[in-house]
Amino acid sequence: MENQNSVTYAQAGVDIVEGARAVDAIKDTVHSTYRPEVVGDIGGFGGLFSIAAAKAMDDPLLVSGTDGVGTKLKVAQRLGVHDTVGIDLVAMCVNDILATGAEPLFFLDYVAVGKLDSEAMAKIVGGIGEGCRQAGCALIGGEMAEHPGVMDPDDYDLSGFCVGLVDRPRMLDPESVREGDVLIGLASSGLHSNGYSLARKVCVEGRSEEALHEAREDLAGQSILEALLTPTRIYVKPVRAVMDAVPGGIRALAHITGGGITENLNRALPAGVNAEVDLGTWPLPPVVRFACGEANLSEAEALKTFNMGLGLVLIVDPEKAEAVEAALAEAGEQTFRVGRIVAGSGEVQYTGEGALFA
Repeated sequence: MENQNSVTYAQAGVDIVEGARAVDAIKDTVHSTYRPEVVGDIGGFGGLFSIAAAKAMDDPLLVSGTDGVGTKLKVAQRLGVHDTVGIDLVAMCVNDILATGAEPLFFLDYVAVGKLDSEAMAKIVGGIGEGCRQAGCALIGGEMAEHPGVMDPDDYDLSGFCVGLVDRPRMLDPESVREGDVLIGLASSGLHSNGYSLARKVCVEGRSEEALHEAREDLAGQSILEALLTPTRIYVKPVRAVMDAVPGGIRALAHITGGGITENLNRALPAGVNAEVDLGTWPLPPVVRFACGEANLSEAEALKTFNMGLGLVLIVDPEKAEAVEAALAEAGEQTFRVGRIVAGSGEVQYTGEGALFA
């Protein structure tokens, strides 16, 4: 006999049936990312992945990274587009571990929602699957957590975790950087996934829905929301192709994320050298110029807030710089010579003051 005073899990706000629908809705996406090394299928208590390939390496190293998308999710929710932020999630993790030269092997996601909706979940995980395909890594597991009473019904948050593999003799290492090395920047697609608390404040707040959705000439025909939602670029395949085509050409690299060029490029430097960046040697994406203008940022402040149009900066052997650029062009990358390595103390310095916004 049923206890009339009982309270079910569904009445508490957690819909197990909808959760099962959501798992079914994402299966094809998950399977589309699988590599031969994947063992088993989703639904177990842990994801299995063979690392037998490491046996052929001299000194295999596992490399891990974890990250989120941050308040860019608020732009997705405002626009009602949920199939691109998953690309951002993967990009933030795999571009980070790429800084060691690692090949991303597998990825796990965590999606927290106020109220589970299988159709919306399929779109979110669809973006994660697309990011994994772009990076060449397998989506082998994750978690969908419903948080009634903690999050608003339409709210959600994402985090991800990636594991990669690199052979120590081929690892990109700041300690190999030398005075005279060349800085090669790879174009970003826009703001990527950093600086959105500021970007939303100056670009979104106080504007009408009509203004946020209208196409603008200063954003190359995009609306403000569309420009802000442009996915982060994933650089894994082109950079690793260059590592194969031009061995030793890339000594180290920096993923330009929160803190901008100023507070990320220094992470790829050893003691005893500086990175000297020539301002004005690359173009600013329209959305970057727009956000900086709306915030009235100084040049120095902009350089430690947004990526300013460079998603990665490679530190390259000067004798192999042309070969690296040619290989990147062959892979479809837009590159810029943006500076050099000079004697110093592990800091980023700039030439051409005033040229950034010119």
